[in-house]
Amino acid sequence: MRAALSVVIPTLNAGANLGGCLGALMEGVEAGVIRELVVTDGGSDDATLEIADAAGAVIVQSGASRGGQLRRGAQAAGGEWLLFLHSDTVLPVGWPGVVSAQMARGGAGAFRLSFDAAGMMPRLVAGWANLRTRMLGLPYGDQALLISRVTYEAVGGFADIPLMEDVAMARALKGRIALLPLAVTTSAARYQRAGWVRRGGRNLGLVIRYLCGADPVRLAETYRRKS
Repeated sequence: MRAALSVVIPTLNAGANLGGCLGALMEGVEAGVIRELVVTDGGSDDATLEIADAAGAVIVQSGASRGGQLRRGAQAAGGEWLLFLHSDTVLPVGWPGVVSAQMARGGAGAFRLSFDAAGMMPRLVAGWANLRTRMLGLPYGDQALLISRVTYEAVGGFADIPLMEDVAMARALKGRIALLPLAVTTSAARYQRAGWVRRGGRNLGLVIRYLCGADPVRLAETYRRKS
């Protein structure tokens, strides 16, 4: 039987982190879980596309919009299951077994979160993310989303919006995202630049504004100005 999983990675000048992300996928290749890798790029002018091509990825190029890139990546993918993965997120050792178990159950799942930084604040922010996922069914994109093609299409796929596409998807799934038992490791660089409390508070504020009806395009403009 052909492997059922397509890994979809949105990129924009991701050359510094993409190699680490792709390296962790080799365990899935060796386990026979991964059918293909799709890199959906938003106009990189660094080494991103060269790295993706060297890894044998299917490359989709379009405008820079996280939701739109994910949507077009899913359209290009042929797997019965989709794993949406950020380029600065690294899957944990043992992930193919966890993913295979969730695929057997059906539906959707997201990994627990951890950061590539030590200390109390990284643990607190990750702990809140994991609690939010468990209690509210609201993971963010850096936790990686595993979803069956049937479920993905039933909720209409990712919205073509530049920000909050992960929140929109979680809302569409209405609490049906299982919290997987392993944790991905994502980059702490943006939190370290802005400050853990400041960035965490800003992210929460953006989510609240989106849930109250704010335009994702305007929110994305605010996000870029303050990143």
